[in-house]
Amino acid sequence: MANAQLFQSAQQTGTLPAALARNAEGAPAYALTPRHQLAQYAATGCLNTTFYATAEAQLAKVIELCQAVEPAFIAQTAVYCRERGYMKDMPALLVAVLAGQGAAAFAPAFQRVINNGKMLRNFVQIVRSGVIGRKSLGSRPKKLVQAWLNGASEQALLAAAVGNAPSLADVVKMVHPKPQEAWRAAFFAWLIGKPYDAAALPPTLAAFEAYKLDPAQTIPDVPFQMLTALPLRAQDWAQIARQGSWQMVRMNLNTFGRHGVYAIAGMPELIAAKLRDPEAIGRARVFPYQLMSACMAAGEHVPAAGTGAGNIAAERAADRRQGGGVPRRFRFDVLARQRFSRQRHVQRALHRCGGAGGGGHVAQESGCYGAAVRAQRGAVRTRRG
Repeated sequence: MANAQLFQSAQQTGTLPAALARNAEGAPAYALTPRHQLAQYAATGCLNTTFYATAEAQLAKVIELCQAVEPAFIAQTAVYCRERGYMKDMPALLVAVLAGQGAAAFAPAFQRVINNGKMLRNFVQIVRSGVIGRKSLGSRPKKLVQAWLNGASEQALLAAAVGNAPSLADVVKMVHPKPQEAWRAAFFAWLIGKPYDAAALPPTLAAFEAYKLDPAQTIPDVPFQMLTALPLRAQDWAQIARQGSWQMVRMNLNTFGRHGVYAIAGMPELIAAKLRDPEAIGRARVFPYQLMSACMAAGEHVPAAGTGAGNIAAERAADRRQGGGVPRRFRFDVLARQRFSRQRHVQRALHRCGGAGGGGHVAQESGCYGAAVRAQRGAVRTRRG
């Protein structure tokens, strides 16, 4: 009789298929199909150096996988990781690959993925880099970029005007849009440094130009980077904080501290309320790790940010820093912690940041963190690794 221990029936042993591949660690693994691999890279890849792969290796692998799948799937993947995964560079890369292939799916994917000025500049940068096999935009991509420029609102164009390599001015010079509205023609002329009709400038840009001539006027509602070269007072910076988006405020807590915003009565509470607003967090599409980054980056100039929690199971911390009002410790929404076990390392880091001694770290309350987690309920599984 054969050895009963070696030759048990399949029902008894629950035999699994043999693992014929090797993962990056060299351990046995199952090989994934190209479609599965591309979806995984798109949903979790960050195009930056990780433990096992360099940024260059990730880029080469994604481009290789795109050659092994049909263009329609590339387009679907790009739309998913932009609209559901809130990614930026990866969907822009996939759309650029479609442009290089001349695929029919390129145009509809472009219109859904390239939905703001930063994504437009990302797309142009990737194409011009030559990684997809071409360095020129080509006629169809050029027309789609022109259409975006000719259809964007004034606020969208102003937001897109912040940033370089390429700048929005570079893009305009590259594709030569032909605007139909007088205000848009004046905007593009102003952007690239050509003579323009001041009377035709759109309202916000006209207010910005007027403010440069007379700083006594009201701060215009433009991206704050356009104002930093001007002599701004603490009250001016406070107005910038009031007008700023959730992401802008989160990223500039230290800037506000350096310019004396927190010394103005009511401003710490206003900023704290904005950071905890669940609706604003949802609109910002913030990842939980971004709250950890804000907490860890906050310096000694950042004092208060804290009242009560803004969602279920949140409560105010009692231990506050002297002379501030910033909670040093905060509790987390236990329910969210159970549902999102993959975020526990983020929560622990946030807790350490808020409870550690030392100078003036902002502790994001559970209201802010919990709201962000719930707002990202559908996207947290696909966030960057």
